[in-house]
This record gives sequence, C-alpha cells and structure tokens, in this order.
Amino acid sequence: MIVLKAAQEKVLAALQSVGGIVERRHTLPILANVLLRKRGAQLELITSDLEIQIRTQAQLDGDEGDYAITVGAKKLGDILKSLPSDQTVSLTANQNKLTLQGGKSRFTLQTLPAEDFPLVQEAADFGPAFSIPQKTLKMLISQVHFAMAVHDIRYYLNGILFVAEGNSLTLVATDGHRLAFSQATLDVDMPKQEVILPRKTVLELQRLLKDDGKGKDEAEQLIEMRFAGNQAKFTFGGLEFVTKLVEGKFPDYNRVIPKNHKNHITLGRTTLLASLQRAAILTSEKFKGVRMNFAPGVLGIASSNAEQEEAKEELEIDYGGDSFEIGFNVGYLMDVLANMSQDMVTVSLQDANSSALITNPEYEGFKYVVMPMRI
Repeated sequence: MIVLKAAQEKVLAALQSVGGIVERRHTLPILANVLLRKRGAQLELITSDLEIQIRTQAQLDGDEGDYAITVGAKKLGDILKSLPSDQTVSLTANQNKLTLQGGKSRFTLQTLPAEDFPLVQEAADFGPAFSIPQKTLKMLISQVHFAMAVHDIRYYLNGILFVAEGNSLTLVATDGHRLAFSQATLDVDMPKQEVILPRKTVLELQRLLKDDGKGKDEAEQLIEMRFAGNQAKFTFGGLEFVTKLVEGKFPDYNRVIPKNHKNHITLGRTTLLASLQRAAILTSEKFKGVRMNFAPGVLGIASSNAEQEEAKEELEIDYGGDSFEIGFNVGYLMDVLANMSQDMVTVSLQDANSSALITNPEYEGFKYVVMPMRI
C-alpha cells in the first residue's frame, strides 16, 4: 500500500510539526516513532512522550484505505531533509517495513505495530474553550520563558504559570532568583483558570506558534485553549496539542513584584546590553557577578575574575537619584534585555539590598524582578 505520495517539503512540514517532542533515547522504544494512521484519503501523524501528544492531519495522497503503522521519527525526518525539496517522495508499506522513495534514492525502514503506540488518555472534564491570536501567546511566552527553572527540586518552578481571567491573560515564570511577568488584554472574556504548563510544553509551543499573521483566514491565526484538572489542550494551525499540567502551588508573584521603588533610570536597551556583554567576558565561569554603580548622570559597570582581570564600562544616564552600588548575576540581566524588542528599558531600584524592577516604558504589561547578589 502507498501510504503517502507528495512533495518532500509537504511531507517534511507535516512531520516536523509533530516531531519536536520525540526523544531519541526513551525507555519505551516505540516513543521514538511517529504513528501514521491512514483513514481514507486523510493521513494522521501522532507523536507522544507520555506527557505531551501532538496530532496533525495532512492530505498527502497515496492509496485510500485504513492502515496504521509507526516508524522512527528522527530517521524519517533526516532522510527527508537530505532529499531535494521539490522532489516527489512516496512511502510504501510492505509487511512490517516501510520503503521511502525519492528520485533514484530508496530507503527501507523498520516499523513497530500501531496498536503498541501509547496514546494519551484525554481528560473528560475539559473546561470551556476560548481562543486568542497565536501571535499574542507567542509574544507572552517569549517575554517570560527564559526565567523558568531547569530541573529544580521545586518542580512547580519548571514551567510557566498561566492565569486567564476576564479579558486578561497573564504568564509568569520564576527560578527563585528572578521573576518575569507578562500580561495581555484580550477581546474575549475568559473564565478564571490558573494552570502551570511544563517547561517542555512551553518550549514546544514557542517553536510551533506562528507570529507573522500569515494564515489563510482569521481562524488559522488563532489558538484555541481548554483546561482540565491535570491537562491542557491547544488547537491551532491544523495541530491538536495535549499536555499534562504541573501540579503544585506557584509562588504568589504579586508579593514579589516591588511597588514603590524611588530611583528610576530609563536608558537604551541595546546600549546597556552591549556594555553588560562586554563586562561579562571577564566574569568567572561560576561567579557571573557584575557591579553596577549608580550616581547622578553616570552608570558604572564593572566585573573582575580570579585571575585579577577587570572590566569597566561607563554610560551617561539621565538620573538624579541616590548614589549606590549593587551587584547582579549578569546572565539574568542579559537574558531579559535580549528577549525584549523595544528600544528603551526602565530600571527601578530602592537601595543596594533590594531587588530591582525592570520594565518597559512602551508596554505596561511586562515586569521583570531580579534579586541582587553580594559581590
């Protein structure tokens, strides 16, 4: 049976849309595979890692009929990438093997039975669905994702808090040393829902969401969301994305965000980022500290390392507040500046021992809090 016959770029696009969650090494070998399920003329592609499942449907021709098989996702993708994009490729099933053919190239691949593929059991109690532009969600994720914890024992920090209420959607991420908060006002009214999306889900959504607004119609530019007690379901761009949620209580972010800092400095984002990047070169590998010296009209940035090397930068700033020196992990500052797109940034401070608040003068919905470090 010919499972599919279409242009390489069309087949590869369908496979890549579901293939991002597949891990090469897994305790269950079948999870390295993609499930191909043919129903009439429609071909369904499904991948899973037991926590996340992604499904898409594609019109990739071939013989009509019902057929299902699983084949190595990375191998199939690597072969497709090596073939010319305009070449017609075909995938033919023969007993327990699949043959991929493109031009004069021919590859025979081993398969595993479709009935052994562990599909994610979808929750029965999904709440009401609501839709927002993909572009909006991608922007919110890009503004907070870098502050997520990685392999933290406090598992609820290894992801993003997602709060939908009324007409606002808020995303918050923290690793205990810094916190990123981003909020958007939407033209839909949403029921109050609060969930924590796992780190892998967040990064995969960021990869798949489209922010260019290029869709055949308005519906294609939207993402539909539904939440259950332990699951979230996203539908967008021909994909159905189901993920487990992180259980646990996220820290009260409102208590972390400082309200009344008296010293404020607004300066060029790229200028500050470039100075910090230069100073970071002479920080030690383990100890990424930089000293920032605020004085009327001048910001001094300095770093040093165990070899007694030293970097010093000086920026002219419009500032008439208190003079003090404060230390920060330079990586935490560079992360936020690199992920902002606006020209200007505002830094608000109280004194040398309080956390700093970084905001965006052009966009009120963004806040970033970073703890000082002793240097």
